[in-house]
Amino acid sequence: MKLYKSFLCGLILFFSALSYADSSNTNQGSNSGNSKNNEKADHTCDGNWINPITDVCWQCLFPMSIGDTQVSQGSSSLPDTENPSNAIQQCPFPPPIFRRVGIAVGYWEPIAVTDVTRNPMCMVNLGGQKIGGLKRSKVGKATKTAIENTGVFYHTHWYQYPLISWLKLFSDDLCMQGGDFDIGYLSELDPMWNNDLLSIFVNPEAIIFGNPIAQAACIVDALAAEAYLPLNPLFWCAGGHGSVYPFTGAIRTEASGMNSSVLLSERMNFKLHRQGIITDTVPYNTAVCFSGQNPIVPKDRYRYHLVNPTADANNCYPYGRGVMRWQAGKEMPNSHKNYGHLIWRKRNCVVF
Repeated sequence: MKLYKSFLCGLILFFSALSYADSSNTNQGSNSGNSKNNEKADHTCDGNWINPITDVCWQCLFPMSIGDTQVSQGSSSLPDTENPSNAIQQCPFPPPIFRRVGIAVGYWEPIAVTDVTRNPMCMVNLGGQKIGGLKRSKVGKATKTAIENTGVFYHTHWYQYPLISWLKLFSDDLCMQGGDFDIGYLSELDPMWNNDLLSIFVNPEAIIFGNPIAQAACIVDALAAEAYLPLNPLFWCAGGHGSVYPFTGAIRTEASGMNSSVLLSERMNFKLHRQGIITDTVPYNTAVCFSGQNPIVPKDRYRYHLVNPTADANNCYPYGRGVMRWQAGKEMPNSHKNYGHLIWRKRNCVVF
């Protein structure tokens, strides 16, 4: 029996190697005209696991509120959003109870982590591991010479990261995001992320806002995000980072790698809202009992901070706030442009 198993394993390995060699030769022949481009696109995959103690900005949980009364500002001066006016809420409940009375609370919770990378299937926040299985996927680029296009392309991954649930900071499961750490979205598997025309299916309004007048309005949003919070009515703007449209990994002109990584994290956030994957709570009486889908991301209810390549655990920033004030010293000149960000969301809920 042992001899039979050894023979079978050897046979499998032989045919696997033969198949790999054949596919390699085929790819080499079909891509001979692009060999130089492929060499340039062979970026290194690197990154670090997130330490939930030292790499997370715990002061970003604040401000906390009960009703519309702020009970803790924490050690930061981060701005807060609107909260329900009544501290006591009555929420529907299945019979025979029908109604439950609880206390409306508000706080900020970490919900997701994003990878932004030029290397397909490079899991930056999983220690820089690369997942195989795809024969070919579009490789990101970044060119800065005067004679070349200065556009860039990145892949983006979205991880579910319910840190509050792991730590059991609340006894009520309705007041925190549940679940396990999981990969929620891979742009390599989404053909719309690579194609501006295909992305029109999920963001048809991009045609309306792709003009100089609409983009000039983003100056106001950028100033608002720098001073306090972004403006939700200007939903097509990502503050000082640029435009959220189209929902692809392409950026026409890159100001910096950090800026591109934050912009693409915000684009992915908006895209997943549009596709009904992310839910939000609302800061209104009675409605605070529920959460639901929103096709337009409520920008003022999201924050972010850097976790890769260097964790910035002392600060977090509102959606759309520029990177100029914090990006210095966070990236080395020889960086391979692999980034990670922790995404925070405002949660209003009722504790029973």
